[in-house]
Amino acid sequence: MQYFTEDFSAFFKELAKNNHKEWFHANKKRYESSVKKPFTTFIGDMIQEIQKYDANLQIEPKDCILRINRDIRFSKDKSPYNLHFTAFISRGGRKDKSFPGIFLRFSPEMVGIMGGCFGPSKEQLEKIRKTLDKDPSGLRRLIENKDFVQKFGEIRGETMKRIPKEWKVACEKEPLIANKQFYFVGEEAPGLITSKTLIGVLMEYWTIMRPINEYLTKAIQ
Repeated sequence: MQYFTEDFSAFFKELAKNNHKEWFHANKKRYESSVKKPFTTFIGDMIQEIQKYDANLQIEPKDCILRINRDIRFSKDKSPYNLHFTAFISRGGRKDKSFPGIFLRFSPEMVGIMGGCFGPSKEQLEKIRKTLDKDPSGLRRLIENKDFVQKFGEIRGETMKRIPKEWKVACEKEPLIANKQFYFVGEEAPGLITSKTLIGVLMEYWTIMRPINEYLTKAIQ
């Protein structure tokens, strides 16, 4: 099924040159028809596909889709709108990024596909580290899988600047224990947005990230 027309990318390209409220309000109907409505339909169908394999995913598109408005409170760039459209499909949705899931970002430049733990709490982070310390090879086997390496490369995330004494030996065995985040990023060309194979391709990514997401989910619970 084709969810989007070429006007999805065209809208954001024009918004990049006219990132102000006057232009956006003048193009509000276009935004609704070319961006928001088809994206909501797409996310709804994506959720249904994932639910075939994960019955615990009980969420609606409105709980996953992030607003197009930027948070400019602490930014020097006061442009009011994002130049991409995003959603975080997980048990926690967009409001709780500690739950592993699939994060999607559509823009004229690319389709970003991300997974893992973006914002674990201190307690969850401690649980992940203890899990890694107990079985250092468990996660390592998953992230060294050839399909994962091909699609996502490696685990990313901010790391501890100073490693506490109690974690130094463990970090030598498994450097990922020093991470404060555990996420990974894949990318597809923007032409995928208007492709009829959109959900099929993204479900391939979801299938590959699933074992890592499940490992992290089990660790934080």
